[in-house]
Amino acid sequence: MNLREKIEIDYKNALKSKDKNKISTYRLILAGIKDLDISNRSGPEKKETDDADISKLLKKMIKQRSESIEVYKKNNRIDLLEIEEGEVKVLGEYLPKQLSEEETKKICSELINHTGASSVKDMGRIMAELKKKYSDSIDFSKAGSILKELLNR
Repeated sequence: MNLREKIEIDYKNALKSKDKNKISTYRLILAGIKDLDISNRSGPEKKETDDADISKLLKKMIKQRSESIEVYKKNNRIDLLEIEEGEVKVLGEYLPKQLSEEETKKICSELINHTGASSVKDMGRIMAELKKKYSDSIDFSKAGSILKELLNR
């Protein structure tokens, strides 16, 4: 079963259970997938929307919500914060588990030692290595700040 089918089944289950928060999140996901379908069909390189495209969309949606969560925390908007966190939880169910900050720090340290990186100028090389090995399981914004911190010592 591909990702689209799993999302559609979960959407139907949410409709049956009348879970309003999940229903709205699934509708956002399905609308995003429909937009992807349209852009993939009309672009110069026509192709079917696959699981990789959907995963990229979900990561983008999580990133947007994470940014909103930070704003809501600063402005003390707990009501909106809880909605966004609920959406992130639903979106995250369809992606591989993300590495924790400690695990990311450990991997970054190992790569710095392995590549012999000594300054922030070497960051691009390390990020390329991270993308090769951990593209689905690492948060690159977190990794970037960790690398800057480690390389500036």
